[in-house]
Amino acid sequence: MKAIRRAEVTWEGNLIQGKGALDAATSKAFASLPVTWASRSERADGRTSPEELIAAAHASCYAMAFSHGLDGGGATPKKLEVSAEVVFAMVDGGPKVVSSALTVKGWVDGIDAAGFAEAAEAAKDGCPVSQALKGNVELSVDATLAS
Repeated sequence: MKAIRRAEVTWEGNLIQGKGALDAATSKAFASLPVTWASRSERADGRTSPEELIAAAHASCYAMAFSHGLDGGGATPKKLEVSAEVVFAMVDGGPKVVSSALTVKGWVDGIDAAGFAEAAEAAKDGCPVSQALKGNVELSVDATLAS
């Protein structure tokens, strides 16, 4: 299996006053998403950022990996609500993606809270986006099994 996905950005101007537009070139699922330095480092104001896109990729990948792991372990995932919070900060005088903190709430049959927490950690470690970030970005997961 090999899948190739492509995104494209057109950038105009310098870093601080410039602006860009981001397109999902492969899926066409979105087009002309506005992106600026200010949307990365200050306020979003209706624009996205690379870090928000990393958060979206991490949350969706994790949800898939967790669902698969639960199912493979004999539990029945009915619903998972996942968020990822990615932190962009100045470190040693330069900008860096510092962390991605996953939060998951799950409605799952056939598993207890301890098993859910263990499966949540395994999914964090096994998710392909986590693997891409591992060693460069602090990763964490906070998991809650809904009753």
